[in-house]
Amino acid sequence: MSSKENQVLNEIIIELVEENRVLAKKNDELQDEVDSLWSLMDELTKSDVENFSHLLKELGSDIITKTLMVTRKKADC
Repeated sequence: MSSKENQVLNEIIIELVEENRVLAKKNDELQDEVDSLWSLMDELTKSDVENFSHLLKELGSDIITKTLMVTRKKADC
């Protein structure tokens, strides 16, 4: 290989190493974002479970109350 070809290849290698460094940094930033989003998703899921369990308890109480208030026997007046 000639000296000029070696120089061109070295320049390409330098550019690729720099591009690799930039991409690795971007990858780290994106991984941090993904981790943050998963954490947020976990908090929202936990909050939803707590909210819906409260609603289910209320719904169960309402159903029991309505069931107790309804009678199937007809009274003589």
